[in-house]
Amino acid sequence: MKVMVLLSGGVDSTTALGIAVDKYGKDNVIALSVMYGQKHDKEIGAAEAVAKHYGVLHLYLDLSKIFQYSDCSLLKQSDEAIPEISYAEQIKETGGETPVSTYVPFRNGLFLSSAASIALSKGCSLIYYGAHADDAAGFAYPDCSDAFVNAMNEAIWEGSGHQLKIEAPFVKVNKSNIVKMGLDLKVPYELTWSCYEGGEKPCGKCGTCIDRAAAFAANGVEDPALK
Repeated sequence: MKVMVLLSGGVDSTTALGIAVDKYGKDNVIALSVMYGQKHDKEIGAAEAVAKHYGVLHLYLDLSKIFQYSDCSLLKQSDEAIPEISYAEQIKETGGETPVSTYVPFRNGLFLSSAASIALSKGCSLIYYGAHADDAAGFAYPDCSDAFVNAMNEAIWEGSGHQLKIEAPFVKVNKSNIVKMGLDLKVPYELTWSCYEGGEKPCGKCGTCIDRAAAFAANGVEDPALK
């Protein structure tokens, strides 16, 4: 079986790649990184380093034009500041009724449908996607939920003539458990980048930095990327 892994260069997708390589072997795994008009390219550089570490074929896709109409704070054209509070605090502010301000409109739906076309062209029968339970909580990122994954899987399965499925191995797992799995597999977290800002070092203040720090702390280890 050949597998395509959506690889952002962060903790979750890198762990998914590590699992795929461990399960299927590097020669049967392809990594796909997507540019979507984000404010910096640090995560793409991280994805390149991770793919090189595992020795897998690494493909790129630029979907930035699709998101040019969005004012999401993660995007280059936005003047909105990236919130310097945890996702939990952001969910309190929204009441869990709307996505957080760093939600890029239907980004993961576009990623998965685009990846499906490339995966079929490359002979893959499975797409790995690193959505996890913490991101789906409180409607923060609705395109990371179990319901979304199931709906997209059904659409891709039917739309591919029953040739391709998607799998989100962490959709019911929180980030601390993802890190635990990765540590057991010796995933190269020192190569990864999660921060929404593009500085020399992670800001430590944005939602993803806060969640990442908590996940490593819960496992009693220092984040290798900060050493």
